[in-house]
Amino acid sequence: MNASKKMTFFTGLALVASLLLWNPLQANAGAGMGGPDDQSMQGVSGKVLETMNSGGYTYVLVEKGGAKTWVALPQSAITVGSEIACQPGMEMNNFKSTSLNRSFESIVFSEGLAPVGPVAAPAPAAPSTPSEAITVSKAEGANAQTVGEIFEKKDALANKPVAVQGKVIKVSRGIMGKNWLHLQDGTGSQATGTNDLVVTTDSLPEVGKVVTIKGNLSRNRDFGAGYRYGVIIENAEVTGSK
Repeated sequence: MNASKKMTFFTGLALVASLLLWNPLQANAGAGMGGPDDQSMQGVSGKVLETMNSGGYTYVLVEKGGAKTWVALPQSAITVGSEIACQPGMEMNNFKSTSLNRSFESIVFSEGLAPVGPVAAPAPAAPSTPSEAITVSKAEGANAQTVGEIFEKKDALANKPVAVQGKVIKVSRGIMGKNWLHLQDGTGSQATGTNDLVVTTDSLPEVGKVVTIKGNLSRNRDFGAGYRYGVIIENAEVTGSK
């Protein structure tokens, strides 16, 4: 792997951590695998001393209480002298950025900016919609499966083509060169994380849309740093949007 590809992989790896943590039950469903504990995640806030953009990311040197910390996050408009707060992220040591041609002894990869200063207490949130409230009909064709069936028959379906119709619950763009989707169709179990299927694709459907995806099912995909998917559909074709 050349230097440029290494930079893209490790940068994407740090950001994919937040994607996996969004639904850790799904990430480990059927795999018996664990990830790092929450103590490896940290938020950073303070005054911006230095900032630069490269490769779709913004690198920021933040100072608070005399301590200086480098943070990398999706490209954002940040000015020197401003006060910022960043969402918790994964710290990486001895990180080399080939696009910047410099190394960082330590850097935190954050998913993005967070509110700065006191924030009014939000109104009580409505209960999250359980997966059972989502009702999406099964895709058509010989390879059609529901989300629940994907997890139930994961070993038999490994490395085989599947077609799944579901509602897009979450989209994370441009991580390791792909868009990452979370699909639900009302099947599977929320308690065990088998109600939510992760898909990587070049397509970019909107959250809330019902789509059909086609691709090969992968088992036990390891992206490093303890982050693994027991079940994932990679490089999927996405059709339909309703």
